[in-house]
Amino acid sequence: MNIQKLYKLYKQHPVITTDSRECPQGSIFIALKGASFNGNKFAKMALEKGCSYAIIDEKEYAEEGNDRLILVKDALVTFKKIARLHRREFHIPVIGITGTNGKTTSKELISAVLSEKYNVLHTEGNFNNDVGVPKTLLRLDGEHEIAVIEMGASHQGDIKKLVEYVEPTCGLITNVGRAHLEGFGSFEGVKLTKGELYDYLKANDCLLFLNESNPDLSEMAAQRNFERIISYGQNDMVSVQGEIIDCAPFLHFRWREVGSEWKEVMTHLVGAYNLDNMLTAIALGLHFSVAPQQICHALETYVPSNNRSQLTETAHNKLVVDAYNANPSSMAAAIENFRLMNVENKMAILGDMRELGEVTDVEHQKVVEQLKAAGLTNVWLVGENFGKTNTDFKKFHDVEEVKAEIAKAQPQGHYILIKGSNGTKLFELPTLL
Repeated sequence: MNIQKLYKLYKQHPVITTDSRECPQGSIFIALKGASFNGNKFAKMALEKGCSYAIIDEKEYAEEGNDRLILVKDALVTFKKIARLHRREFHIPVIGITGTNGKTTSKELISAVLSEKYNVLHTEGNFNNDVGVPKTLLRLDGEHEIAVIEMGASHQGDIKKLVEYVEPTCGLITNVGRAHLEGFGSFEGVKLTKGELYDYLKANDCLLFLNESNPDLSEMAAQRNFERIISYGQNDMVSVQGEIIDCAPFLHFRWREVGSEWKEVMTHLVGAYNLDNMLTAIALGLHFSVAPQQICHALETYVPSNNRSQLTETAHNKLVVDAYNANPSSMAAAIENFRLMNVENKMAILGDMRELGEVTDVEHQKVVEQLKAAGLTNVWLVGENFGKTNTDFKKFHDVEEVKAEIAKAQPQGHYILIKGSNGTKLFELPTLL
C-alpha cells in the first residue's frame, strides 16, 4: 500500500495511536520501535482492543489474508510521511522553532501572543522529536489559522529530518549552546545541526526571525546570506528592541518597534535570559498583525507551569524552579540571573548536567567556579558528575539523599534556585521545601 493510499485510510480513521494500551475504537496503530520495546509485538493486541488497522514493519508479525495488518518498510518513516501529507492539506503559516535553550518557553510565549488573534496549533509539552512532531502535525484541523512547531535535536541531522516533514513557512533559532555534546560531537556540531533549520528556510525563500543580539545566530544567518529577515534584540539596530528594567525576581522589561514609543511589561517569568524569549514572541506577534496592547496582555498574563523559570512560594521558602533540563549554557544563565536577583538568604540546589561526553568533568567544574564567583555559599550539588568536582560545597549522590537532608535541616527563609537535568529528578523537591 503506497503512502497516498495510507493517507486516504487515515482520513477515514483520523486517530493514530502509538501506544497499545490506548486504542480508541476505529483508530490506526503505528508499531514503533525503541531500544527497549517493539510495537510490532503488540499490533494484534491493538486490533483486538479497538484499532481498525495496525501498521507494522516486521514481516513475522504479518498474517496471510489479514488486511488489517499493513506491512511497510519502516513504520516510523510511514508515520512521518502521513503527517507530512496531512500538513500539506493546510495552507497556513507554520512557524518552526529550534534552539539549545528557550525553545519551549519561546513556543509557549509565541502561541500566547498569536492566540490573542488566531486559532493556534502549537506543540504540547515537549513533543518535539521524531514521534512528537508528527503527532503534533496530525492535530491540525480546519479551525487552525497558524501553527507553532517546536523541533528538538540530540544528534547531527535531526533538524534536517524534521523540517522535511514540518515544512515551515518561517522560523527561528532561539540560541546555540553546549548541550547534547555526546550526540553532536562539539559546539560546532551543535551550530551545524541547529543551522539545518536556517538551511531549509534559505533554500525555500522563507522568512527568518533573527535575534541579532546573539553573535552566533547573526554569524550563522550571515553565512547563508538571508534576504528576508525580521530582527530583534537588545540593541538599537533592530526592528524590535527590548531592555530590562528590573528582575527582582520577575522579569520587568520594556520594548518598542523602530520609531515607536516604549511599552512596559511585567512578566511572571524569572530570569533576565527570558528577555530574548519575550522579544521573539513580540517580533512574531507584530509580523502577524497582533496589536501591541494584545501582545503586552499576552506576555503579562502568561504563567509558566512546566518547571521552567517558575517562582514558587511555599510556607517556608521562595523557589526559583528550572528543573526540567540543564546544560552548560542554561546553567550559566540561571546562576548569573540568580546572582543579579536583589534578594537575601540565597541557596542553590543544582543537579548534574547530562550528555556532555568528554567535557563532562570540565563543564561541571566551571559551574562550581561560577557559583563561587557569584558569591553563593549555601550550595547543594547533586549527582555523580558534581561529586567529582573540587569544591567544599555539600554533595549528594542523588535526590533521595537531598530529601533526607531537607527533612533533617528544614531550610527556611531562603530564596532557593533548583536546576538540573530532568534525570536528576530535582522536580521532586519543591513540595518538600
